[in-house]
Parts: sequence; C-alpha cells; structure tokens
Amino acid sequence: MIDDETVRQLGLRLRIDSIRAAATANSGHPTSSMSAADLMAVLMARHLRYDFDAPENPNNDHLIFSKGHASPLLYSIYLAAGAITEEEFLTYRKFGSRLQGHPTPVLPWVDVATGSLGQGLPIGVGVALAGRDLDRLPYRTWVLCGDSEMAEGSIWEAVDHAGYLGLENLIAIIDVNRLGQRGPTMHQWDLDSYANRAQASGWHTIEIDGHDIDAIEDAYRDAEATEGRPTMIVAKTHKGSGASETDNVEGKHGQPLKDPEKAIHELGDIPPVHIQVQKPESTGIPHRFEVDPSTPRPRYEVGGDAVATRRAFGDALAALAQRRGDIVAVDGEVGNSTFLELTDQAEPERYFEMYIAEQQLMAAAVGFQVRHWTPFAATFAAFLSRAYDFVRMAVISQAKVAIMGSHAGVSIGEDGPSQMALEDLAEFRALGTSTVLYPSDPNQTAALVDAMADIPGISYMRTTRAALPTLYEPGEEFPVGGAKVLRSSAGDQVALISAGYTLHEALKAADALAEEGISARVIDLYSIKPLDLEILAAASTATGGRFVTVEDHWPEGGLGSAVVDAFADADARPRVVKLAVTHLPGSGTPDQLVNDVGIGARHIAEAARELVARGPQIPVGVGAGQD
Repeated sequence: MIDDETVRQLGLRLRIDSIRAAATANSGHPTSSMSAADLMAVLMARHLRYDFDAPENPNNDHLIFSKGHASPLLYSIYLAAGAITEEEFLTYRKFGSRLQGHPTPVLPWVDVATGSLGQGLPIGVGVALAGRDLDRLPYRTWVLCGDSEMAEGSIWEAVDHAGYLGLENLIAIIDVNRLGQRGPTMHQWDLDSYANRAQASGWHTIEIDGHDIDAIEDAYRDAEATEGRPTMIVAKTHKGSGASETDNVEGKHGQPLKDPEKAIHELGDIPPVHIQVQKPESTGIPHRFEVDPSTPRPRYEVGGDAVATRRAFGDALAALAQRRGDIVAVDGEVGNSTFLELTDQAEPERYFEMYIAEQQLMAAAVGFQVRHWTPFAATFAAFLSRAYDFVRMAVISQAKVAIMGSHAGVSIGEDGPSQMALEDLAEFRALGTSTVLYPSDPNQTAALVDAMADIPGISYMRTTRAALPTLYEPGEEFPVGGAKVLRSSAGDQVALISAGYTLHEALKAADALAEEGISARVIDLYSIKPLDLEILAAASTATGGRFVTVEDHWPEGGLGSAVVDAFADADARPRVVKLAVTHLPGSGTPDQLVNDVGIGARHIAEAARELVARGPQIPVGVGAGQD
C-alpha cells in the first residue's frame, strides 16, 4: 500500500497542479479543487480500481465529479496517473483542448458531462444500479459532490432512490468547504445537516475531517465494507486549502490565484507525484440476458380497432426487449398510462421504477447508457420539462437515450392544461443532434420504436392518449428522416402537413375539400427532426407553394416551425399557414378542445380554402430547391 507521506504529498501536488492549470488558462476553479485534493489523493492512491489504459474495461470503478467545476483537480488526477502528459495538461481551457472548462466524455475516462450542478449523484445512481442489476459486476461508483449543489432537489431525489434501492456499490463524497460562489453555503460546516437527511433515506454516513489522511482512509475502508446500503462521506474541508491567499477566504470562487507562485511555495514546492492507480481485480464480463430473436413486432390491421400510439409504444418496446437483451425500460410511475408496464411484464429484470422523480428518471437512463445499455425512459410529455436540464446535459455527454412523452396536446381531453404538453416538440427540436418523432398510427409507432434503439444521441417520440385509426399496413417501414404522402394527385392545390392526432383531422379536411373540387395533398410528417426535405420540396412545387401545417402544440418551435425553417434558404419559398393551439385550453372532450383551439378538420379546411383563393405562392412546377 502507498505510504501516508506519499499520499500527503500527492494531495499537495494535486493542489499545486490545480493552481497551475487555472493560472495557465487565467480562468477556472482552483479553490474548489484544492478543498477536495486530500479526499481524491487517498482515493486515487489506495481505493480506486481503474485501468487508465483500458477505459472500456467493464470492471473499472467509476469516478464522477458531480462538482464538475473542480475540473482542475480531475485533470491533475489524470496527470498524476500518467493518463495525460504535462504538455496536454497545460492546454487546459484552450481552444481545441480535450481539457475543457468542465469535464466531458471527449476524454475517455469521463463518463458524463458535469457542470450543471446536482447531476453527478443522480447519474451515479444509474451507473451503480447498472453495475448491480444489469452488468452484475463488482465495480464501485464514486461521486464527488460539492456542498453548494446539495441544495439541488435532484441530489435528494438521488439520495432517496439510492437508499431505497440499497446501492452498496455507491459512495458519495461530500466536499463541505463552507463557501459557495458568492458567500457561505446554506449549512456551512454543519455536517449533521447533510448526514442526518441521508441517514433518514437509508444511507450509511461518516463525518470526517477532509484533510486528515488517516480519517479519509478509515472512511473509505468503512464504506467498502458496508453492505446493503450506500455510503455518504461528509467531509469538512477548507476551500482553497493550503494557500494563505485562498484558505477559507470568501470571494475567491471561480478565479485563478493572484499570486500562484507564492501559493505553490506555501504548499511546499512539491515536485510531480506519479501514482500507479490499481487496476480492477475482477476479470468478469457483463451479464447478458436471454432473448428470443423471433419475437415479432406487434401488428395492427387497417380497419381494425383504433389504437393509441402510447399503447403501440408499450407493445413494441415489450417485444423489442424480448428480442434484444440491451433494452432497459425506465418508468416515472406512469407505466400503466405509457404502457411501459408491458416491458415489466415481459422482462422484469430490465424494468426500473424511478417513481415521480423525473430528474432521477432521466439521470438513471443516462447512467445506464454509460455502461452501454439502451434505455427507454417514458413519462407524460408535460413532466419531461422538469428533467430538461438533464436531457440538455445528456447531449453534451453524447449520451444515447430514447425518450417517450405521452399524453401530449389538447387531445388528451378532460385532464386540462397542466397535463397537456404543448411545448415538447420545441424543447426537443432545440437540442443539438436530437431526433424528434411523432407517429400517427400504431404500426408506424412500432416501427419507429425499433428504429429508436439504434439512433445515436437523444431521440424523442411524442405519443397520444387518444386511440387513432390504423393508417398503414403491418410491416411498412418508416425511416427516420422520412415522411409519408397519404393523399396526392397531379392537380394538388394545397398541402396539409401534420402528424399525430391532427393528421387524422387533416385527412377529414382533405375529404371535405375534395367534395368542393379542391385537391389537397396530405403529408404525414412523422419525422419532425430530421425532416424529409424531398417530399416537402415536391409538395411545394406541386401545389404552387401552398402549405397548411397543423399541430396539437403551441405555434412556436413545433412542426410548423420545422417546415418554415426547412425553406428558410430556399430560392422559392412556400407560403405556410400554421394552425396550432391558439390559447390556453381548459377541460373538455378531445373534439371540443381541438375545435376550440382551431386545429380541427373544419379549421384546416377553412385555412386551405383561403390559401387556395390567394393563388399560387410560386408558379406551379417551379422547384423550391435549396442553395
């Protein structure tokens, strides 16, 4: 075992390197790094089991910096472990460097992006749960938290869930350095305020001096020996520890030291310390679940009973989980409404209930995919807004997560506006590299569920509460980025573009218009991001640039906005009339509400008539190509 003196010197050197990194970049958070240096020195030297040469080794422990702003400390650890060179270390925060201001998985040893506080511990719950119940390997998940982020509700969702789940392979280290960004934290050095709440949730807690090497060692040994519950080590530390300029001094957050050389001298001018981090003792392989590849995709007959797309999602995911052993379902206590419970019935070992804690729901999904499982997280679309920051950060983590939001739009009916997601398409379209799908039929839904399992990044499916007629034959394929033309002729005068519930209203409107001699092309824009530009351009050409878009969503950022955006740089642009929810709805039947907000078949037909009466926006037959 590495001796105490070497560990102490490592702690000092981690402080020195944190100071050096921030000084070189002229920015960063050295003081937040210095407070936790001794905690990380003991962990790195004696307890972490990690092969830096093989970051994909499934037996590696996981170290998550929930306080991601302490990146100088994390990168100092990598330097001491020999994972990065001195030359790379000095590129901290510079353009093109892997050593960004907050850690991201551009570095192979970083599981997830952190920096939006309160996320590392919830994601750690997911990683630990994957280790115990999915991989079934003995690795541990270590999470370094700051005391400021302990005010975040997401932290306590994680504490509650980890205690309930008895995650003995999860160890949270709370760096209680008393000072936040602009002054003292809520509880300052009241260690009991953190420990007592964790104990109430079923955690084993240990309170220590975070600069006492022996106390830290004893705490880690105690945590490793604890069975049946997670451990929280609550450590009293000094922010900016070891340098007179910063040690427990307010107003030093998030800035390099004014006199780094003096601070380094005060810390003893310790030369570089290199530590060989112990590799995992286990050589196990992740558990694999038995599957039946012959399980068919569910089939629904055209002309049969109407089926809600949320039900089709549940049917399809349960079948997919039986075919593929990597599929994991993550529920927010609404599985009987999203039909995620069908996966629980089919594959209960890969179904995880996160209850009414949407931040933990999304964090668990992100944690599962760290270990290469394929999570499908589902809840009411309206409630996903609570977890939006986790989804935003998942994009930065380059995470692969499939998300389903049900009960979208006014068409849910009597529940009223608190349950009606009317902004979800805009939320998910706004995420870089996201995929946004909005099926209108059960067979289409089933096909898109299969596709989501292989989409990199964040994919989102919007489903409806109401049962919808089956439009497509079983087995028809729906490529991501595609669209379907349901009505067309050589003499089309207007295109009706929609998806979900209102696509069926558009079909009714097209039938009514046909009786008046107006030919309407009807396009099912089931893939809202990416769009099928070819089908849209052809429709613009054929109809003289007359589009009516219809959506059960606010006008901003949804399907209509996606169509308008697609033609922003076109040589010839269609005129787009956007029909969307016009005002705050109340309760009522779906038909009442759809007509009240102006997106029913009657309103679609009226908008189409007025648009046709205006004449072509562009000459019929003239392309609407992009530059």
